[in-house]
Amino acid sequence: MLSPTPLSLFCTLLICLPFALLLTIISPPTDTTANGSTIPIITTTTNTTTIPTLFSITPNISRINPVTTFTPKNTNNIPEKINNKTTASPPLPPPSTEKEVDDQILLHRASQVNPNPSPTYGKLAFMFLTTTPLPFAPLWELFFNQTPANLYNIYIHADPRYNYDPPFSGVFGNRVIPSSKPTRRHSATLISAARRLLSHALLHDPSNSMFALLSPSCVPLHSFEFTYKTLVGSNKSFIEILKNETGAYDRWAARGEHAMLPELPFPDFRIGSQFFVLTRKHARVVVSDTRLWSKFKLPCLEKSTCYPEEQYFPTLVSMEDPRGYVPATLTHVDWRGGCDGHPRTYRGSEVGPNLILSFRRDRPRYGDESDDGIDGSDSSVTNRRDPFLFARKFSLDSIQPLLRIASDVILKD
Repeated sequence: MLSPTPLSLFCTLLICLPFALLLTIISPPTDTTANGSTIPIITTTTNTTTIPTLFSITPNISRINPVTTFTPKNTNNIPEKINNKTTASPPLPPPSTEKEVDDQILLHRASQVNPNPSPTYGKLAFMFLTTTPLPFAPLWELFFNQTPANLYNIYIHADPRYNYDPPFSGVFGNRVIPSSKPTRRHSATLISAARRLLSHALLHDPSNSMFALLSPSCVPLHSFEFTYKTLVGSNKSFIEILKNETGAYDRWAARGEHAMLPELPFPDFRIGSQFFVLTRKHARVVVSDTRLWSKFKLPCLEKSTCYPEEQYFPTLVSMEDPRGYVPATLTHVDWRGGCDGHPRTYRGSEVGPNLILSFRRDRPRYGDESDDGIDGSDSSVTNRRDPFLFARKFSLDSIQPLLRIASDVILKD
């Protein structure tokens, strides 16, 4: 057999070289597993596209005291190539989960703020929770009229399912928080809405020292100056906290007989008004909570006893700081003649100076008052007589009668 000559070997090498290079290019790199087999290593190129930050700060320069909005990013608008994926992205989580994640991020950020207000001066944070245009906005405009803008801030949680016509304007323009979400009765969504308002108010302005939650049917009973001095001069929250209310056990067990355990035993359960005024310290307590929220967010089995927004805040504050609050709401309401869980609504024909003055004369209910003091709070409040600052509910036809007595009665102290 003839031996190959150097020339023939060289020719053979030239013929085979292109095929060797081709195989090298198309074959993926491999790695060796523990059992000696090989697996392909998937490599990706570095992507230098910048992903939008989680929250963007967008000051509103149309007002002296703009709200700094914290807007969660919309993952639907991020191109897939940013995620270095060449295949289809997995489906987004259900809307409820996505919204809860957004809330968790917002609440976490708010829980990191300084619990003490700015040492210079305190501001009042007026937080409106609404599903309608604010029908008494003209009266509130008079309330805020000629008030220095560095003494207050306004925040609105507006359910995005509804139309707001007329739109929010004047002192309420550009006040809607961007994380507003749908709310409904007999669910924890009203708790979530209030926690979002508190979070935005905490993050927006370190000078916010007192946080008042209001409904669209609320009206002021005094001037801004009177309201400001009453609230900023207090170092305690005003929140109605009741222990021995009729039907309390049924409300505690609305999610199941043992659903609230072990985090919330029945003896610690409290009931009170949905509308409160919290100190900055207690506002941060609310946005920081995960323990009680894990129970109150559970769906109720019985709607007739399901009013979580009237139970969560009183229970949380009483458990976390039993001596740090006044157990009364400063929002006047009349439950006599109420219907379907709603208090009495005052009609336009009932509105007059005598009605407003009667609200002012009334004394708030201070918890479960008895000869032994007041449950869960400083017994010295038995001698208190704090003024009601707000009142509800009023019908839509009340606006003109209220405006007629605004200067001479409501805003005159």
